[in-house]
Amino acid sequence: MTASEKTDLLQDTMLIGIGASPGIAIGETYMVNRARMSAVERTIDEESVDQQIAAFMAAVNLSKKQLEEVKQSVTDRDLSEHIYIIDTHLMILEDQMLLDETRKLIREEKINAEGALKRTLDKFRKVFETIDDEYLRERRSDMDFVGERLLRNLLGEHQQSLKDIDRKVVVIAHDLSPADTMQMDKSKIVGFVTDVGGRTSHTAILARSMGIPAVVGLENVTSFVPGGTPVIIDGTAGIMILHPSEDLFKEYLRKKQIFEYQERELLNYRDLPAITLDGHRVALRGNVEISEEVPLALQQGAEGIGLYRSEFLYMNRLVPPSEVEQVEAYRDIVEQMKPQVVTIRTLDVGGDKFVPEINLSDESNPAMGLRAIRFSLKERRLFKTQLRAILRTSAFGKVRIMFPMISGVAEIRTCKSCLEEAKAELVAEGVPFDEHILVGIMIETPSAALIAHLLAREVDFFSIGTNDLIQYCLAVDRSNEHVAYLYEPLHPAVLEGIRMICAAAKAADIEIGMCGEMAGEPMYALVLLGFGFTELSMNAPGIPRVKRILRQVRRDDGEKLLHNLMKLSTASEVKQHLEEVMTRRFPDLFEQKAF
Repeated sequence: MTASEKTDLLQDTMLIGIGASPGIAIGETYMVNRARMSAVERTIDEESVDQQIAAFMAAVNLSKKQLEEVKQSVTDRDLSEHIYIIDTHLMILEDQMLLDETRKLIREEKINAEGALKRTLDKFRKVFETIDDEYLRERRSDMDFVGERLLRNLLGEHQQSLKDIDRKVVVIAHDLSPADTMQMDKSKIVGFVTDVGGRTSHTAILARSMGIPAVVGLENVTSFVPGGTPVIIDGTAGIMILHPSEDLFKEYLRKKQIFEYQERELLNYRDLPAITLDGHRVALRGNVEISEEVPLALQQGAEGIGLYRSEFLYMNRLVPPSEVEQVEAYRDIVEQMKPQVVTIRTLDVGGDKFVPEINLSDESNPAMGLRAIRFSLKERRLFKTQLRAILRTSAFGKVRIMFPMISGVAEIRTCKSCLEEAKAELVAEGVPFDEHILVGIMIETPSAALIAHLLAREVDFFSIGTNDLIQYCLAVDRSNEHVAYLYEPLHPAVLEGIRMICAAAKAADIEIGMCGEMAGEPMYALVLLGFGFTELSMNAPGIPRVKRILRQVRRDDGEKLLHNLMKLSTASEVKQHLEEVMTRRFPDLFEQKAF
């Protein structure tokens, strides 16, 4: 095959991946070698143990030095709010489990340093592979990036820096770390594509924050697309086009101009309330796991935190956090968000959220086992410590407390009894707190949906966790490739469940919110408005688009749409009708994007 025949063959070839950062980039590819390092395990003799441990620790220290240099290089740029990601990687390098486990393998198993490190990393990866929650699962990539850096330094391999690229290109790589992304110069690197990755990885979050279009998860694109290939990438639709024809080039150039105009327009919504044309207001709040994510939430116009995942405080440590540590962590977020509210979800472990430091026994069906509030009610001392910390934090700002995975009235009453005990203790100790702190629950199980009218009498607010509610409602494990196709947010049973929950909240005159992935999907915004939600909590980048939609519609637009959708019989019928309506009403937002 001649070169020209190969070019003809590839013209307008479209590859489908995952849209990690919206926008359109046009240029030539530039290959960056980020292939996984290969570690060979071998047995060492006793005399080599200390030398191997020393080599491992030297790699740790060199890795720290490299990350500190990256951190310093971005301090003066607009990326300072994301330095926490580098700090997270530095924390992993100081993780005693990582260090002790590797050194133990070297010393006791007589394994060379890179082999011992590989075994340790494999152990951590297995833990993350069991996680269903996409956001939590993507935290594994941070461990992978740190592991790759350590291996590379152990093996003395040099890594090409992206800051050395001196012309406009679309970077193509097996994977890119957050540190790689931070070193990108937008005037040179107009976009990037990778073999692996997900929408919620720190690399993707950074790309969105920097406004660099990105498509990830293209599986093996680096194996057959060489450097210098003319391409178009559409980070909104998750598309990469090889050797675009002149017609396609002109079409995407026009789309690029439209997208950039829309992005500038969305900035105008940041400080405006999410209020419909007929005055229905919806609080758009952020989902966060650590305090360093709060600035991005504020930047995107979040009106408070609708979901603070407290379980991250319990990770990467040998013992659970003390009451004082928790107060400090919660207070940091509360004070950043003042005067807006922060909703702290109590510890949610077990099932798809595994915290290695908390000893959960093996269960044949962990998703229906000792998890979330069930675990907290079993471990009362741990639970009480967290309740006291949340109450104490309420003295510094507006705080709500939210219990996860409630399945019955008895559970919520027991939770409230524990909370009252914690309040009584603080009163006796003279410690200030908000005596009127609002108490809510996540609605995530079919049982909670069915008795929502009973649960509504017990609490101040509901927040629907759609990820688990859909999974339990449809009896579908979405991480199971054989049945994942049955995970359908628009299934009539799911819609009926949400309708029942919202009706119960309305009848009891309590707040009704949603903090699952559905809340942040603009395509669903009008439907959720029809249900009557007063709060939607999502990852920060989704806020401006949802707000824009809400400000351009009336409440009864949503009610009419919902009425029509509820008459349909299948998820595919609902989806088709919804796409038609939303694309007709917001062609600039949806004409390019399937969901």
